[in-house]
Amino acid sequence: MQGTITTRGLIVTVCMLCLCLSVLNGCSFNRGTVGDELKQENVDAIKKGVSTRTEVVTALGAPDRIIQANGHEIFQYYRYDIKAKGLFLLILNFSRINIKSDDLYIFLDKNGVVDEVVLGKRTDRLEFQFWPFGD
Repeated sequence: MQGTITTRGLIVTVCMLCLCLSVLNGCSFNRGTVGDELKQENVDAIKKGVSTRTEVVTALGAPDRIIQANGHEIFQYYRYDIKAKGLFLLILNFSRINIKSDDLYIFLDKNGVVDEVVLGKRTDRLEFQFWPFGD
């Protein structure tokens, strides 16, 4: 009979340990953005060879960065979308961070007139990927 009590006690102890370990595990999902959204209608308002530096700033606001290159002044606008997730186990943790950006470059000539507009949008394709390995 003493062996039976020890076996039951062991089973209860193992069950309690499993319960405690399962409570200490967890998951997290986080999302953040940096920069303002680049609205297509605002970008479409900028016309090559017509729009001026002042009109660009009026339509889009102050640029995030101004670059000087090859006689051009380049206004850069950007927006980053960040999605992070994690699986937290007692001994081992897994996490994954995905970042995509929308970038707008407006090239101004020496007279301050728009010479080129380049827009790349990728944040609309950013997904949560729960599993931390591969796709």
